[in-house]
Amino acid sequence: MCEVSITPRAVDEQFRALPLAALADAALAAARAAGADYADLRVHRLVQQTIRLRDGRVEAITDSTDLGFAVRVIVDGTWGFASHADLSADAAAEVARRAVTVATTLRALNREEVLLADEPVHRDVHWVSDYGIDPFEVPTPEKTALLLDYSERLSAADGVDHVTAHVLQVKEQTYFADTAGSSITQQRVRVYPLLEAITVDPTAGAFETMRTLAAPAARGWEYLTGEDGVWDWTGELARIPEWLAEKVKAPTVDPGPADLVIDPTNLWLTIHESIGHATEYDRAIGYESAYAGTSFATPDKLGTLRYGTPIMHVTGDRTEPYGLATVGYDDEGVAGQRWDLIRDGVLVGYQLDRAFAPRLGLDRSNGCSYADSAHHVPIQRMANVSLQPDPEHDTSTDELISRVENGIYVVGDKSWSIDMQRYNFQFTGQRFFRIRNGRLAGQLRDVAYQATTTDFWGSMEAVGGPSTWVLGGAFNCGKAQPGQVAAVGHGCPSVLVRGVNILNTRSEAGR
Repeated sequence: MCEVSITPRAVDEQFRALPLAALADAALAAARAAGADYADLRVHRLVQQTIRLRDGRVEAITDSTDLGFAVRVIVDGTWGFASHADLSADAAAEVARRAVTVATTLRALNREEVLLADEPVHRDVHWVSDYGIDPFEVPTPEKTALLLDYSERLSAADGVDHVTAHVLQVKEQTYFADTAGSSITQQRVRVYPLLEAITVDPTAGAFETMRTLAAPAARGWEYLTGEDGVWDWTGELARIPEWLAEKVKAPTVDPGPADLVIDPTNLWLTIHESIGHATEYDRAIGYESAYAGTSFATPDKLGTLRYGTPIMHVTGDRTEPYGLATVGYDDEGVAGQRWDLIRDGVLVGYQLDRAFAPRLGLDRSNGCSYADSAHHVPIQRMANVSLQPDPEHDTSTDELISRVENGIYVVGDKSWSIDMQRYNFQFTGQRFFRIRNGRLAGQLRDVAYQATTTDFWGSMEAVGGPSTWVLGGAFNCGKAQPGQVAAVGHGCPSVLVRGVNILNTRSEAGR
């Protein structure tokens, strides 16, 4: 398959034509005059379109645009924040003064002075993510027709009773300026396609599903057509009915310890929950706990906590090509970076923003600040958190399977559960294949694997090589109150994990 060429793009003229510099000048000058020690302005525009089909019919097409600006200030070590939708210089100045009033009012309640880690000035810089075809330049009927074609391929197969299809497309544009002199304009595009086949047993009142495993990605429309050569839509759509039919007839799993070979299409979510959230510094110190809890990986364990086996190398990365969390600069004007979170199986780092870096004794943030709207405060959010492949041997997934005498090969994510400290968890998947004597021997049903974080990663015997590494992720990682949503990426190879506890979800549910 021939790959579409990707040429560098500029930020859309529609966004650049907004009075960005005038807003910054007015807001920052007003903030200084009102007594702010530091101030920044962020203009945020989020354009989204969702197309949903069910059984070959359009169920919904929704378009939305969110546009506004926010001003953050620090006054005597206390944050202040305000936002508005009116992009005028007068409104920017008034919002800046309001932010100062907020900080001044809260100062009496503040028990810890805000100190920001230094960051070089990034003056008049532009950054645009890599994509070939802007999905918002493709006519909606053309996009709908492609989803219809894919749906009809599934519907035509025996045993498929219903088909759902959807694609979410996002274009995110930001402008950032601060009193240090940085001014940054950025644009990101991402897409999330999904098709699911459903079979129904009306006699038993039961149903089963099988869906595509193409991950959401920071790519353009070429990802859905297959023109970029990244995902084989034709091959996968042809096999889904076959996998679904086999799954319906598959025997239920016997619970107990088992060796697992876990595909990247499943493992990314385990990484997200047990490593990504656990190494967010605000969770680790208890600053963030309301939405999804804190973390067992507290700072007193930094440099000593044995997270997993010595082959475990996990990085945080804001620069990974096509990563959902990839940016040129975060929402505090910090340039994208790559760093170690777990090295040789030991916890060695956290994800940080400019306010948290000094608390850990670091001179610089690693660029993990993000807000999903102009009307939300930037908070510390997840980078692309990825398990690195074997750097010396390009071990294939088949080779990992060949090492297992009696186990299970896990493919695709489906549901998960993890405790408030990111420690005790269980995960299911899309497809589970029995492994017998180093070979796949048909599917199993009703499988979930259960472990604690350190036991699971401490049982990882082998990681696959670079050829097995896949970049996955999610569009909808939730955090904070009021809740915010962020797109996060996770790359990983296939892995071999020994002696993991397997649950039978049917018997656990009492059926």
